[in-house]
Amino acid sequence: MKRRVSGDGRNIDESLGIHAGEGALQDVRRTAGKGAQPVPGSAERAESTADADSYYGLPMLKEPVWKWPIPTYFYVGGLAGASAALGAAAGRFGGPELRPLCERTRMIAAGGAVASAGLLIWDLGRPSRFLNMLRIFRPTSPMNLGTWIISAFGGAAMVAALLRRQHTGPLAAIGDAAASAAGLLGVPLAGYTGVLLANTSVPIWQGARTTLPPLFMSSAVTSAASALELCALPEAAERVVRRYAIAGKIAEIVLATLLVREAGAVPRVIRPLHEGVPGSLWKGAKLCVVASLAATLLGARRAAGVFGTVGSWALRFAIAKAGRASTLDPRATFDQQRARLGAAEVVSPAPELEQGVSVPAGKRETVPAGA
Repeated sequence: MKRRVSGDGRNIDESLGIHAGEGALQDVRRTAGKGAQPVPGSAERAESTADADSYYGLPMLKEPVWKWPIPTYFYVGGLAGASAALGAAAGRFGGPELRPLCERTRMIAAGGAVASAGLLIWDLGRPSRFLNMLRIFRPTSPMNLGTWIISAFGGAAMVAALLRRQHTGPLAAIGDAAASAAGLLGVPLAGYTGVLLANTSVPIWQGARTTLPPLFMSSAVTSAASALELCALPEAAERVVRRYAIAGKIAEIVLATLLVREAGAVPRVIRPLHEGVPGSLWKGAKLCVVASLAATLLGARRAAGVFGTVGSWALRFAIAKAGRASTLDPRATFDQQRARLGAAEVVSPAPELEQGVSVPAGKRETVPAGA
């Protein structure tokens, strides 16, 4: 029972002091003494304070506090969005023989929408925080726009799933319209999480900002096709799923290679994908997708579905964990900025800087992007 104290202003609701949400799961490192800097977590970060290549050997950025619900949400949201897009296309351009495929994709989309909302609320700590993000509409914010997308997608997907058995009449028309709306919203839902990561200051995510969103979209296609390969479908639907799977898996393999090349423009930035847990997950994801593609081409649908599902899941976790490792590298951010990446499109380097001559800040010239 709460103790109430009246008259002196101390009747404070104790629930306001509850620490909940993703911040509650963040580990706090010990300090070396009163007023001391945090102790680095490994010998790699325990560098000399005289190191000119970093800030006293300490990370410049705070590491992401996302736990497992967020990478899982990346996978589930992509699965739902790509499934809805395939179902909408099959319903619009296919015949009655593809109706079982449409019904199955509607169920996957609705289930994925519910699971995605649950994972987000789990990470935020309480439902009110999710609802508070809907108080405004800000298209320039990937997080705010993503909240609106998943909310609208969830409503359309649920209506489409509930009316999936209706083949004629006004209810069937409503269900088909809802499925089409879910399909249109499923395309940005499959890729907006990649845009969200690319808009951060995390070196590896920023370094791959061009390839990360399409990689997430292609991986979403792989995850949706792999889930459908595990289902029993008519022959006509199997042919459609097979083509969808081949396209998504080839695109994912190509884009994963391009991501390493783009972020690898600064060797220090790409290191998390070559070592440790993120590196193992990344290599495992690529091997699983390649194996899934081979199984699809050979007609082994069940094996293709298992390998594709594991590969798509591992890729999301590899990217998330690589981002955390990238922020803990005290030199990654500095090397990226010294290479004039991340702000090269808005800052025009002066000729004096190219020759190594220092120029006062007031004489440096900035130009609009694309000039």
